[in-house]
Amino acid sequence: SVIRASEDDPRLFGIVFERYYAAVDAYLQRRVGAGEAEELASEVFLEALRSRRRYDHRYESAKGWLFGIATNLLLRSWRRERRQLRAYARTAIDPLGGEIDGAESRVDAQRSRLVLARALASLSRDQRDVLLLHAWADLSDAEIAAALNLPIGTVQSRLSRARSRMREAIGPDRERNE
Repeated sequence: SVIRASEDDPRLFGIVFERYYAAVDAYLQRRVGAGEAEELASEVFLEALRSRRRYDHRYESAKGWLFGIATNLLLRSWRRERRQLRAYARTAIDPLGGEIDGAESRVDAQRSRLVLARALASLSRDQRDVLLLHAWADLSDAEIAAALNLPIGTVQSRLSRARSRMREAIGPDRERNE
């Protein structure tokens, strides 16, 4: 693997960086905003480079490992993330959302983002981490389990609870808007 080869030649770790940086950065932008995401993404890869000798080579992809490092770094900034979600809820702005043509579409989109941000802020940290790794980082249950060092059953139950909680939080608003 590239990671194993990088143990002898650290320059090879650049391949891992090139392959996964954009995905890690995009995920972190959604969690903490663009300004802090760039710094955290750099920290993810610096930490990964430092700890590459401890990488579990049973995994074919480093994706789960890198998102696990990202999630651990996010633990340090969870207060900022909560403030970011609350700011999204107040402003109805998705940091990666694109432009939407038409005033009516923008209003509907802002209302939906507001409801979504409030619902995300209401989740427990454990549920939010699992849900966002699934939804925003597109990790499989197995990759999330590897990222968070959890049994896959725990990931599945947290994901199920998070989805239920989100449905409860979003449901009444969705019905009002239909």
